[in-house]
Amino acid sequence: MKILTQKFTNKHNTAPFSQIKLEDFQPAFEENIAKARAEIDAITNNPEAPTFENTIEALEFSGEALDRLSSIFFNLNSAETCDEMQKIAQDVSPLLTEFSNDIALNEDLFKRVKKVYEQKDSFNLSPEQATLLDKKFKSFSRNGALLSEDKKNLLREIDTVLAKLKLTFGENVLAETNSYKLHISNEDAIKGLPEGAKEMARSLAKSDELEGWMFTLDFPSYLPFVTYVENRELRKEMAIAAGRKAFQGNDKDNQENVKNIVSLRHDRAKLLGYKSHSHFVLEERMAQTPEKVKSFLNDLLTKAKPAAQKEFAELTAFAKELDGIEQLEKWDGCYYSEKLKQKLFSLDDEILKPYFKLENVLNGSFAIAEKLFGITFKEVFDIDKYHENVQTFEVLDFEGKLVAVFYTDFFPRKGKRNGAWMTSFKPQYIKDGINERPHVSIVCNFTPPTETKPSLLTFNEVTTLFHEFGHALHGMLANTTYPSLSGTSVYWDFVELPSQVMENWCYEPEALSLFAKHYETGEVIPQDYVNKIKESASFLEGMATMRQLSFGLLDMAFHSNDPNSIKDVKAFEKEAFDETSLYPDVDENCMSVSFSHIFQGGYSSGYYSYKWAEVLDADAFAYFQEKGIFNKEVATKFKENILSKGGTELPMELYKRFRGQEPKPEALLKRAGLI
Repeated sequence: MKILTQKFTNKHNTAPFSQIKLEDFQPAFEENIAKARAEIDAITNNPEAPTFENTIEALEFSGEALDRLSSIFFNLNSAETCDEMQKIAQDVSPLLTEFSNDIALNEDLFKRVKKVYEQKDSFNLSPEQATLLDKKFKSFSRNGALLSEDKKNLLREIDTVLAKLKLTFGENVLAETNSYKLHISNEDAIKGLPEGAKEMARSLAKSDELEGWMFTLDFPSYLPFVTYVENRELRKEMAIAAGRKAFQGNDKDNQENVKNIVSLRHDRAKLLGYKSHSHFVLEERMAQTPEKVKSFLNDLLTKAKPAAQKEFAELTAFAKELDGIEQLEKWDGCYYSEKLKQKLFSLDDEILKPYFKLENVLNGSFAIAEKLFGITFKEVFDIDKYHENVQTFEVLDFEGKLVAVFYTDFFPRKGKRNGAWMTSFKPQYIKDGINERPHVSIVCNFTPPTETKPSLLTFNEVTTLFHEFGHALHGMLANTTYPSLSGTSVYWDFVELPSQVMENWCYEPEALSLFAKHYETGEVIPQDYVNKIKESASFLEGMATMRQLSFGLLDMAFHSNDPNSIKDVKAFEKEAFDETSLYPDVDENCMSVSFSHIFQGGYSSGYYSYKWAEVLDADAFAYFQEKGIFNKEVATKFKENILSKGGTELPMELYKRFRGQEPKPEALLKRAGLI
């Protein structure tokens, strides 16, 4: 336990993963919570009059050891979990919820914070200090500090139950993902599947001591299957298996969890004086109100829907012409989209993959970051890691000073949840004159290497890597005083700007020439392929836009109204999808019960932010294109006004300082080929 309750002595103060035992976590949480409580007591018992320093700043830097422990534990629970760890998560979550509620509902502490807030004009605060004060005050007022005692107790109960429900939701999705396996012993059944995907499936079968080919619901296994396998019945089986995760009436079913989560979120918002969970959440977002979000989504829908319907009709006609398919189903979408893409652009992921060896793509993202922001990445082997597949890097500035520690974790495994994400093991902040540098990680589920081939990425995986790397840059280049305002600690509808803007470099010949080289011959990707990548960038973009909008509208349907009338999750989802559906509904599938972004992650009433940030990123990249995609002046403005500033000021102010104007949605519509 000691290792988790004292300052780490590893290089750069990095986490000592190899020395941590699972049984150390629970007692370490208990000790660090007690330590954090003592720090809070010291603030409330301070006999001196409340000031910014002795109250707001002291509160900001309290609980440092607990925050560090929590980030290590919950990051491992996402990337390298097991049954024992999930049990610990269920046990410690209520303790953490209780502790955070004890702070939010601490009357003596709130009195001190309120006093400083009421006297803020006399303190001569910097913009960052003013933002921190506002954030701290709202962390009380928005979390029940103004409630009566009985209502405070009710809030505590709601938060404790919600924390456990969210964990259970995620555990069920992971368990259902892991439990499904499709074993194929006849090679004819998987006709059409590329050799690399077959080899991966053979390795999976071998690891289960079986002959033939094994397929799972992990993305690198699932996606090639539904994209290339000619056997329509097998594609259907695989797609339905993916769509019925946590919707099978068994002990891993999430329908009741969804209803309970949305109901408790609504009750919590009402308790705090808000009309709905969305009203509560959006008060602290660029969009500000559910009405504005719905208007934004529906406006885009009006523009995208005609294009989406036209594309769907073309895809349906193509499938009929090719295979006599009368009705396009969900398990046909990827398959015929890929076939049509090959026909229109002679472009196939299998042709492109040899040019996107994982190591080359990663080094390419590093080279682009060096050109833009003057930082270099050096792989090191003396930093502890939690799994053998993890790589560790020192990120250095042009003077050789440490900017950040960077971890990468790229391949699927049993204890890792699906998807891709950026996270951090330690934030950046300045304390006692020392600029503490961040420890940032990106976690993905990419196509792993096989016995004969290195990891070769699909183009979608390339853009995913750049997306997560954009988030990582936001964390790594942070330069703020306070940890809660540092890096990606920004308004939720602003956080996707750095990630989404980075994806744009994947389409630029000047950038591709740095890393898109054939893994066997070293030949740079032919210009013809680059042209086709650019041409195909807006291929079926209307349908893709409508899909994203459908998720955003479903999120708002769950969270912007009273959810207590929801009797049937599937029926509710079907109604919410009514305006955005293209494919026929599948009775035995339900998306909501595995919609981890909004029911396990932090995206509730926030899924719209992907599209919101696309407006920002298209407008921001248009500025780069205007001046040159490696233009130092624009890159420096982006680094100084966006990446380094975190949440120290209102996002629109930061954006205008970078761009000189507010973003225009036309840039997005133009890029998407919708105008």
